[in-house]
Amino acid sequence: MTTASIVSKVWSFCNPLRDVGVGYGDYLEQLTYLLFLKMADEYSRPPHNRKLPIPKQYNWESLTNKKGAELELHYATLLRELSTSKGILGQIFTKSQNKIQDPAMLAKVIDMINSENWLVMGADVKGDIYEGLLEKNAEDVKSGAGQYFTPRPLIRAMVECVQPQSMKTIADPSCGTGGFFLAAYDYLVENNKLDKAQNKFLKHATFFGNEIVAGTRRLALMNLFLHNIGDIDSENFISPADALIAASPQTYDYVLANPPFGKKSSQTFTNEEGELEKDDLTYNRQDFWATTSNKQLNFVQHIRTMLKTTGQAAVVVPDNVLFEGGAGETVRKKLLETTDLHTILRLPTGIFYAHGVKANVIFFDNKPASKNPWTKEVWVYDYRTNIHHTLKKNPLNIDVLKDFIKCYKPENRHKRKEIYNADTNPEGRWRKFSYEEIIARDKTSLDITWLKDKSLADLDNLPDPDEIAEDIIENLEAGLESFREIMTALNTKP
Repeated sequence: MTTASIVSKVWSFCNPLRDVGVGYGDYLEQLTYLLFLKMADEYSRPPHNRKLPIPKQYNWESLTNKKGAELELHYATLLRELSTSKGILGQIFTKSQNKIQDPAMLAKVIDMINSENWLVMGADVKGDIYEGLLEKNAEDVKSGAGQYFTPRPLIRAMVECVQPQSMKTIADPSCGTGGFFLAAYDYLVENNKLDKAQNKFLKHATFFGNEIVAGTRRLALMNLFLHNIGDIDSENFISPADALIAASPQTYDYVLANPPFGKKSSQTFTNEEGELEKDDLTYNRQDFWATTSNKQLNFVQHIRTMLKTTGQAAVVVPDNVLFEGGAGETVRKKLLETTDLHTILRLPTGIFYAHGVKANVIFFDNKPASKNPWTKEVWVYDYRTNIHHTLKKNPLNIDVLKDFIKCYKPENRHKRKEIYNADTNPEGRWRKFSYEEIIARDKTSLDITWLKDKSLADLDNLPDPDEIAEDIIENLEAGLESFREIMTALNTKP
């Protein structure tokens, strides 16, 4: 069968399942369990003949010869038993439940998976199928899965700027469904002729992540496995631990990340009256420059500590990280002093599944201790002002980011040239600012803009009505989110 026909076959179950209350996320989870078991079964047969830690009574074959209520009961038992396993097997089945309550529909999905030999398919085919389902799941606003899915064109642009090298380690302390790992893997395979040792290192010793949400961690592990990263019986390289709790046990060559949206870290607990309450989490880390409950500022500090002295980072951060006072100012000053914070990409709204997000990518290189600040100048590319993207009608694609990649000059960023010139090219989007200029700004703000917003100045050149409507929706939802944070803070005060 062709790739397209297999993709179509996998997708064909989405609508019937939705009709009986099984959403994309639930279908994706069940597909993960079943696909993992089917591929394990294929590995156990010739020519592989591998012995895998799956009890015979709970293997793939145990599912294919049962129907009706017997199948439903056995499947529930299988999920429960495998969740107690060690390694990747246990992580895949952690907190697993059967969400397909119709035994006939469950049998059809099993038959569909059983009819294919998944190991003979290329990693790109299996990966495309799974990535397609992940993106579709992210589009489902009600599920909230969008917060774990970074736009793939943005990830690819970040990787192409950093240009990771073979035999070096790559980490993501909030890895979601593994998008940064996959893009880095693809880049390394496409741009290098890897020998046996390099391929082994890439498969088993390159990637390290954290993901505290069990369901998302499961999707990440399966996504990587289908893309040929890790193995069915290898050690788990995505930790379920909260990355911010303590310093990383090791340092890495690269950190590529999009830490979770939402300004504050909090934990939910039950008080003496049996009511649910939220408590802001403040991480008291000796290796942090500032103590704060601001989640993004904590991630920026943590990522800096994760890097080797020669390490490089590319991190998606919301605007508040660039301008907020107090702890924010402290973190920015220290980042400018101890690392070379050389590039900021200002992102447009309308590219994330969470509405109203105003974000940026900061690129910085870690450095050894020094009396003088390492950052000499910060280059800013403004891809926000007068740019309009929507998820459906005008989604972000890699082509619109190629100009930024060209300006970034990944091959030698010390040969950059400004596009902006106040006299000859005031519309230029690429501009540099000296360390002295930034330090002199109020609160050492890195929220820098110089272009005029045409929508405010030219009434004859307004965006299309649907773009205006999209902006209104985003602003309203961002405002609502701010009100929710205020209400939560008020309700948790004694």
